Amino acid sequence: MKGLCGADAGIKISNALLHFGEEPPLVGKGGSGTIFFTGCPMKCIYCQNMGFSQLGVGVKITEEELANIMLLLQKAGAENINLVTASQYLPHVLKALEIAVKAGLEIPIVWNTSGYDSEEALEKLDGVVDVYLTDIRYTDDETGRKYSKVPDYWSVTQKALKIMYRQVGPFDGKKGMIIRILVLPGFANQAIEALRFIAKELSPQIPVSILRQYMPVFGAKNDPVLGRAVTDEEYEPVLEEAERLNLIGWYQLEERTTVPTKAVPEIHSFLKRKIKVQARGKPL
Repeated sequence: MKGLCGADAGIKISNALLHFGEEPPLVGKGGSGTIFFTGCPMKCIYCQNMGFSQLGVGVKITEEELANIMLLLQKAGAENINLVTASQYLPHVLKALEIAVKAGLEIPIVWNTSGYDSEEALEKLDGVVDVYLTDIRYTDDETGRKYSKVPDYWSVTQKALKIMYRQVGPFDGKKGMIIRILVLPGFANQAIEALRFIAKELSPQIPVSILRQYMPVFGAKNDPVLGRAVTDEEYEPVLEEAERLNLIGWYQLEERTTVPTKAVPEIHSFLKRKIKVQARGKPL
């Protein structure tokens, strides 16, 4: 039986590769060893990863296979293991990490999340995660309800962010917290409120990544508010507020059109074999 996030009792991933489009210190020379998990607790109408986040695209793997993927990413030169939207598989991920560490996994663990994480889940990640790469999508619950179909995004996320900060502190080049803010058309004011929350409630030493890569896709195409790109008049005041608050981090000069990645041959071949087995209807 599947939960609201789209996951069942097993593990399902859509891909695993070296990602060179993350924040600079996470990419380094070797790229971020990124694993994309199928399913998501949020149902954003503008999600660019709709195929695996909401439509269930991916292949089922075991805990041992997930651990081996992590080790193959490390062998390929990954700077870290970047777990993208993995909360729905938390018990399995923790077991896989235990197996991988015993087998020689040494690189940092990145928890890549929307910020919509429960206190219980974060308690289990304490001492396991080195870097929290988290979003602030909205600064009120109603916006999250309307565009991501969750009833309490900001109520949950505020608490989650404080727990993450308490666990790891600001990112220092190796460990800590990085916060992403995707500026949405019509909601630049919420991006500014998010920056003020970081500076006042957390720490101005937390690096902030201010993103301008939003493009209307899927359900957002015809939305009267989200059905367009972000303008200079919306984006620039967000940057100005970050500067006023003495926040550090990164921003985008223009909308990102491509994301550089590099496949790991052993992982690519493994996933292709799994897809073929799945297509034949055989057990995975």
